Amino acid sequence: MARELGFSQIGIAGVDLSSAEAGLMQWLAQGFHGEMNYMQAHGLRRARPAELVPGTVSVITARMDYLPRDTPDDWQAVEFARLQRPGEGIVSLYARGRDYHKVLRSRLARLAERIAQEVGPFGHRAFTDSAPVLEAELASRSGQGWRGKHTLVLDRDAGSMFFLGEIYVDMALPPSEPVTPHCGSCRACIDVCPTQAIVAPHRLDARRCISYLTIEHSGPIPLELRSLIANRIYGCDDCQLVCPWNKFAKRSALPDFDARDGLSGSQLAALFAWTEEEFLRHTEGSPIRRIGHERWLRNVAVALGNALRGGAPGTREALATRQADASPLVREHVAWALAQANAV
Repeated sequence: MARELGFSQIGIAGVDLSSAEAGLMQWLAQGFHGEMNYMQAHGLRRARPAELVPGTVSVITARMDYLPRDTPDDWQAVEFARLQRPGEGIVSLYARGRDYHKVLRSRLARLAERIAQEVGPFGHRAFTDSAPVLEAELASRSGQGWRGKHTLVLDRDAGSMFFLGEIYVDMALPPSEPVTPHCGSCRACIDVCPTQAIVAPHRLDARRCISYLTIEHSGPIPLELRSLIANRIYGCDDCQLVCPWNKFAKRSALPDFDARDGLSGSQLAALFAWTEEEFLRHTEGSPIRRIGHERWLRNVAVALGNALRGGAPGTREALATRQADASPLVREHVAWALAQANAV
């Protein structure tokens, strides 16, 4: 039933995640969650499914691959090559199509309905990166893969280019068997991270992560990290691109994750010229819309500054159009970007 709905794999996990609590609390205590205050606000409820949804005794986990249908075989090299074109904006692969929250949530709900048709009514609640849920922990416990050194879930047959979703249920179901880890001595993801956000195997300091900085972080991007962002304007895939297991990553069967016009291969100058109305139109139904127009301009300004340092044509002119922007946040990043013309 799950495969018919576009899912790649289903697993079952129990609700005793107590062994993960110490690691979660240590991560929070170190401040690695940055401005993601919701991570701390919910505290240990993340590791206690039965407290989050009373009556829960099992968790159905689901995986959905998201590489676009037209992804070439050498897609990892193709994506790395974008970094050599500084005038082009890079949007993380997962965000080039429809908002995954909407795709997975609706399909998880339909899966629950199908199950109810077979077994009768049961208590359930579906989640997709939308509540205090330890998704990667539940996924790894239910056999979806193992936790890679970059903290993402890895599968030997599908890499890590997939979304995760869960259905908390009040039925006691036999748990799936977890799989053994297969990272070995590889540290490619740690070494490739532009900002060295993976501070140790399985330990991520979100405050340095480009995905966090361009999506979750609302204020000025730290000065020492701006040049390291290069031309990435929404998210970062480097730790996944370099992972050897992602040569087995699967293409999605759904058109939802096909790249939209304007979100892949577009020039930074054109993206920086979007009015708020144009931004909302181009990002309708996309996860990018959640950051808003101001943060979008902040991100593109940083990328333009890096492109200007590299001598990309047209960048100074594009930046000049926003020097008098009404937003202090945008103006600050534009001023920094223009100053890069004189940077060594």
